[in-house]
Amino acid sequence: MKSSIDPVQNLAELITCPSITPAEEGALTVLEAMLTPLGFSVERPTFREDDTPDVENLYARRSGNGPHLMFAGHTDVVPVGDEAAWTYPPFSASIHNDEMYGRGAVDMKGGIACFVAAVGRHLEKRGGLNGSISFVITGDEEGPSINGTRKLLEWAKAKGESWDAAVVGEPTNPEKLGDMMKIGRRGSLSGTIVVSGVQGHVAYPHLADNPIRGLVTLVESLLYPAFDTGTKDFQATNLEITTIDVGNPAVNVIPAKATATFNIRFNDTWTDETLMAEIHNRLDKASGRRKLRPNKKAPVNYELTWRDRVSHVFLTHDEKLIGTLTSAVEATTGKRPQLSTSGGTSDARFIKDYCPVVEFGLVGKTMHMVDERVAIADLETLTQIYERFIADFFA
Repeated sequence: MKSSIDPVQNLAELITCPSITPAEEGALTVLEAMLTPLGFSVERPTFREDDTPDVENLYARRSGNGPHLMFAGHTDVVPVGDEAAWTYPPFSASIHNDEMYGRGAVDMKGGIACFVAAVGRHLEKRGGLNGSISFVITGDEEGPSINGTRKLLEWAKAKGESWDAAVVGEPTNPEKLGDMMKIGRRGSLSGTIVVSGVQGHVAYPHLADNPIRGLVTLVESLLYPAFDTGTKDFQATNLEITTIDVGNPAVNVIPAKATATFNIRFNDTWTDETLMAEIHNRLDKASGRRKLRPNKKAPVNYELTWRDRVSHVFLTHDEKLIGTLTSAVEATTGKRPQLSTSGGTSDARFIKDYCPVVEFGLVGKTMHMVDERVAIADLETLTQIYERFIADFFA
């Protein structure tokens, strides 16, 4: 048990596994070796789906009489980029100036290392739990997120598992530990617009129909006016055009087709259904505008395709979960964390369908960057926060 109570050692062992998504590369084996001596039963199901990589996941549980707390996270990491640009090898877990370098240091092997250490310390001091703790750990958070947490939760529920609350150990703090806790997330919706025109010679535009003109008109309608000004708990809904593609190498040819892809992060003003309807309405109205197509009477010929997976907006209201973790953060750091719904999506979007969920972890300033690193002092502080939270949650 003693080896698992040191978050620095835990993290070093995890970082040295080069588990670039979706490869396991020993990371789950290392985690299993930490949890088994702590009395956890461990299962490692692999999930599959056509046209996606197989993903191995981990579910570990230590059972007791009382509420069931889930800790969720991922051992997969993003690619390292230019390895030569790193000060230290990205999977060496090198320590310099009281910081540990390595891919996954903060996103999010560090959070896992600290929670394991916190559980180990709690058990060492108290001998047991007044309830159950489970680890829901995937290798598919940084990838397509198809064969990971979503399927792992379905698998566990089918086995009879249920949970009272969950903490996701993602790096939530912008600058310092104690800055921010995530209690919800905006929704995410993506789509592709394809505008068909008539190919022709640029010197004879009356014989052609430039789809780029139509596409620009449609895109403008999605960017202005704003969808809303935000709500009490969420930032304003925001749509970004992420690609515009024509595929035309010739400067004297009007192309036949133009494509734009967009992503929209939306707040609780909308559901995915009402937002889809609003976007369709904007495009339909814009298709008849002739500002950029003055000699064209027909509306813009477009098709809109939605991406399959929609992330729904959610907000956690559980006072015990939020209050207990907030108090643990404040008691340890002296700071009361901001309750936020900012940022992108996480696996909390799947967990919220099973139990209340919040996110709190390390400082995320270097996540996904070259020289990703974490302060050694932060690992100890986060472990203390988690340990206090565990004790208070089961009190």
